[in-house]
Amino acid sequence: MTTPLTPAELYRHGLQLLLDKDIPAWVDLWDERGVLSFPFAPGGWPSRLEGKAAVGDYMRHYPDHIDLHDFPDVKIHQTVDSETIVVEMRGVGLLVETGSPFDMAYIAVVTVKDGRITSYRDYWNPDAVALPGADFAGTHR
Repeated sequence: MTTPLTPAELYRHGLQLLLDKDIPAWVDLWDERGVLSFPFAPGGWPSRLEGKAAVGDYMRHYPDHIDLHDFPDVKIHQTVDSETIVVEMRGVGLLVETGSPFDMAYIAVVTVKDGRITSYRDYWNPDAVALPGADFAGTHR
């Protein structure tokens, strides 16, 4: 029996999957009932996605809109709850439609149970990325 990855190891693995544009493998890191929330989502954008299938639908077109090149400055902080981490990081790359630079700061609060993501609160500024008619993952509003 394999020991599940720690939350920090799982998170770093997930970042590599995003860089590899392997969205199905990234979605496979999620628990079936996992919740992805965006506390700063503007009106008309989803603020909460419930379940692995909803997360997969939301992220499916991400590489069509944002070409990630790196996650510099990743800092993972362990909390008093061994299953929860707080992550500070930047994602850099290009906006596919315009070729404009993409450089976004993120803070995430992530909970992992039994080797799967059960909760992911994504604190980012969607107003900093103007994708006409689409949210950060390319889901049309």
